Formats: sequence, C-alpha cells, structure tokens
Amino acid sequence: MRCSWKSMVLLALASIAIQYTAIRTFSSNPLNLLCSVGLAPTDHAINCSLGHSRRTHILILATTRSGSSFVGQLFNQHPEVFYLFEPLYHVQLALLPRLGQSRNPAERRVMMGAARDLLRSLFHCHLGGLEGYIQPRPARHATDKLFRRGASRSLCSPPVCEASLDAKEQSLVLADEGECVRRCGPLNVSVAAEACGAKRHAAIKTVRIPQISDLRALLEDPKLNLKVVQLVRDPRGILASRIETFRDTYRLWRLWRATGRRPHNLDLGQINTVCEDFLHSVSTSLAKPPWLKGRYMLLRYEDLARFPLQKARELYSFLGLVLHPGVEDWITNNTRGSSDLSSRQKFTTVRDSAANAENWRVKLSFDMVAYTQTACQPLLGLLGYKAVFHPRELRNLSHSLVEDRTFPPVV
Repeated sequence: MRCSWKSMVLLALASIAIQYTAIRTFSSNPLNLLCSVGLAPTDHAINCSLGHSRRTHILILATTRSGSSFVGQLFNQHPEVFYLFEPLYHVQLALLPRLGQSRNPAERRVMMGAARDLLRSLFHCHLGGLEGYIQPRPARHATDKLFRRGASRSLCSPPVCEASLDAKEQSLVLADEGECVRRCGPLNVSVAAEACGAKRHAAIKTVRIPQISDLRALLEDPKLNLKVVQLVRDPRGILASRIETFRDTYRLWRLWRATGRRPHNLDLGQINTVCEDFLHSVSTSLAKPPWLKGRYMLLRYEDLARFPLQKARELYSFLGLVLHPGVEDWITNNTRGSSDLSSRQKFTTVRDSAANAENWRVKLSFDMVAYTQTACQPLLGLLGYKAVFHPRELRNLSHSLVEDRTFPPVV
C-alpha cells in the first residue's frame, strides 16, 4: 500500500504540472495551441502556418529620393507581408524635426534610441507603441493622422479598412492613397496590430536611420530575425531628385542651376551628409562584421531600375522568401514608360525605371556635378559610379556612368 500511495502522489503531481503547462501555453499563445489541434476559428484572420516557418522582419534602409518607395512596394504587394511606410516619421516629429538628421551625439542618441525601440515593437506587432508618437494621440486607439497610411495595402484592406466595399471600390482604395484615407475611415491601431500578427512576415521602410551601425542592437537580437536591405543611389541622382521635389529646402541649389553661380550661403551639408552616411554603412558592410552576416544586402537603385525582375528575385532569395506572382505583375506594370499624370507626381512608383536611372545628367549643371563628385569621391568609387570631367561627357547618355558591379549579401 505504501508504494501504491507514493505512485498516486507522483501521478497527481504530474497531472498538475501538465495542466499548468497547458494553461501557460494557452495563455501566452492561444492561437498556436488552437492551430495545433485543428480548432482555430475559420471566421478570423488567423494564419496557422506562421508556426511552421520563422517570421522574417525586413527593414529597407535608405535616404530620401533614393527609390525607397519603389523598393517598399516589392514587399507591400506581397499578400503575406505586413508593410509599414515610414513609421519613424512620427518619432522624428515628436522629438522635434531638427533631431532627424542631427549630427550632435547626444541628440542623435535620443532619436536613435527611440527609433530602435519603436522598430522592435512594430516588428513584433505591438503597434500600440506608435500611439505615443502620433499627434494628437489616438483616442480609443483610433487615428486619422498616421503618416501615409494609404501607402500600406495591409492598412487599406479588411479587417483594418472597416468600410463595406465591392471589388472595384477595394481596387481603387489600394491604388490611391487618398481613397484609402477617405473611404476606410480612422485607423484602429489595435485592429492593425491583429492584422500584422496574421501575416507571415513584416517589412518597414525608413529614411530616418542614418547608418547601418545604428541598427546593430536590433540585428544582434536573436528573437527578431531582422534582415536589412540597404538601398543606395548615385548621390548626383539623389541631389537632382531632391531639387525637383523639395523646392523650398533646395531653393539655393535651384538658383545655382539657373544662374550658374553658387550662392555663398548654400547648405553644402545637404549632400555631404548623404555621402558620409552611405560611405560609413558601405565600408562597414565590406568589413563583414559578424553581426551583419546573413542579415545585410546592398542594393543599388540603378541596378533595380535597369533589371527590376532580376534584382527582385535576388532580393527575395537573400530573404529566404518566395517571390509572389502578384509582385512580379506589379513590377511589370510599374516599370514601363507612362504618360499618365501619376508618373509625374512627387512620390509615385509608376515610371519608366530604366530611363529614370540616369536622367539626373540632364537636370544638373556641370558645376553642380563637379562639386558633388569632389565631395563624394570615395563613395562614388566604392559603389561603381563613374565621374565626368567635361559637360559633353555629362550629357552623353549613350555612355552609362554606372559600372557593372555585383554586391553579394554579407555572408
């Protein structure tokens, strides 16, 4: 009897332990448990396949007017990717706009610390962290102030878009940012967080992280599985695009182009900073530090513009993802010439990408190009961008200034 009594006690303790483990499992991740036994509700957006492959988090690291919106669409068009467009805009706005590109070490630490914390939260679908930066603060998790909400298909599709739309209306909402905002109503951040969790992967585009080293803490986080795609572009092309887009900020550059005389109070730091940040990041990647291995890929905008499908396939291969046919269709439809008004808007992704790659050569004066080449000379050589030494050479578009180079991922 004594031996039997002990056995019963052990069985009782084991039963309690099993029940405790089951309760903990269900409490921490009930959807996984329901999926494992085939009881997940079919009327909710629950992706039971999430547990079978590791979630990949993708960060597009770029600077303004480098083609980052186009690269973002390569993930936004994928039905299993939750995509966010420039969420760090709200961090910059909340911490004063001047901190965005500050070179002051103390101010930079504040901005980057907040940016890293928010990125980590967003990748884990804790979108509530964004509410603290949106102004005015969302009421009951609802806001109509999220920057460029319409640039994310996930935020313009059910269940996040709560409007009752037919197929034609839904297509219009996904094609036009303004229509998304008008028809879908205020964004419910909590519902968006659920939609994020239902996707296999997440991607975020940002132009508000200056250098790859600013992301080291996130790249070393084993729970995050972060991969960075750094987009670079010929700084001469970036300058030409910014002059056309940010007319007030680059007013003196436009004056230089029009008069042929460089204004004495011209802010040369506007292009110097771009080259310094690019040079630091590219040099870091070429050194192949352990924290970048398998997690970093350099992509030249010019290569993507000339060979969009090929580069998209290489990009997806690096990420370990399958290029969805919908993404291929979008690339085909959006890299051809267009006379439509949308191809001439500031932030459109519809354009003749190949022709656009070097059209800066007819937009900048030779003096402006010569200055930029001097300021950015180390970077140009590192990335395979050729310098020009005469106006005729600049305007000779039959001769490309982009060398054939390959930039394999850091392994």
